[in-house]
Amino acid sequence: MYTRRRFPMRTVLIWTRRELIFFICLSTVVTVLYELLDIKWLQLPFTPVGVVGTAVAFLIGFQNNAAYDRIWEARKIWGGIVNVSRSFVITVKDSFYIHKATEAKDEKENIRIITRRHVAWLTALRYAMRTKKPWEATYNMEGKKKVNFEYHIPEHRTPLEEELRDYLSEEELNYVMQKDNKPNAVINLQSKHLRKLADEGKIWDFSLLRMQEMLQEMTALQGKSERIKNFPYPKQYGSISYHFVHIFMWLLPFAIIPSFASMGSDLGEIGKPYEFIGDYFIWLNIPFTALVIWVFNTMLRIGLAGENPFEGSVNDVPISNISRGISRDILQLIDEEPENIPEPFENINNVQM
Repeated sequence: MYTRRRFPMRTVLIWTRRELIFFICLSTVVTVLYELLDIKWLQLPFTPVGVVGTAVAFLIGFQNNAAYDRIWEARKIWGGIVNVSRSFVITVKDSFYIHKATEAKDEKENIRIITRRHVAWLTALRYAMRTKKPWEATYNMEGKKKVNFEYHIPEHRTPLEEELRDYLSEEELNYVMQKDNKPNAVINLQSKHLRKLADEGKIWDFSLLRMQEMLQEMTALQGKSERIKNFPYPKQYGSISYHFVHIFMWLLPFAIIPSFASMGSDLGEIGKPYEFIGDYFIWLNIPFTALVIWVFNTMLRIGLAGENPFEGSVNDVPISNISRGISRDILQLIDEEPENIPEPFENINNVQM
């Protein structure tokens, strides 16, 4: 998502410039037919069109609220992942039963393995959330990006296996890559390792229970994230909104133009200097009509852009940055060597991924 505090109007206009040009052309064509070609029957009463506009406004409002709820829930889920990750590593550090100098090296190595395995879980989870779904086509159509600036999705540039290789042993990596649900496979490895340490008497049993509870919490958060990813926004709502907005878009020019023609006639009857303004007043319906349609269409697009919060667009939850930030935090907690700590992702064009 954008790191800027406000979403500039210039960006909105660039984002919707094609539609805006079309709306202006549509209004101009209707005005030319009505005024220059004298086809006066090209008009509709404003009242029924206004009723349709009211219904469309309520429908779009419902869609945008539902889309925002999906984005906000996704952000809360990943906020929970941040908290449980930090708590988990701190608990692991302080859970070893024997802190003798002879076993300090073994203890530190186990902490390092567990922590790096947790980074592998974060990595596998963000890759799973970036998997393309058939319904995620908001920003791509026929291979052409519908954005006007460069941005990069890290998960689409580097294979998952290459990323995991730095955090898992070769045996663990092979095990994880064979599974369909790779984040769940990493959690399974983590649980087995903790159980083994408890059986060897290296960690307290109560600490094991606490860490198992944290693993359950991670699994629950993962499941909630997968629920949003794997269940699309109901298309009956999205499709109906899309079609209703376009019906309203085609009807509105024919309903507005009679009002502007009537106001122009009233101004012409007043006399000079309003007579000249009245003759051309009807042409002012072009920007006003285009503006009204543009507002409805932009609100529709905002709702569509928020339906899939993990798709990887500029309006989605920046799970790549969140995951990388957690990874850096927990690796620094165990005093990992700086060269083994991954660098933050570059935010190209002030866009977090």
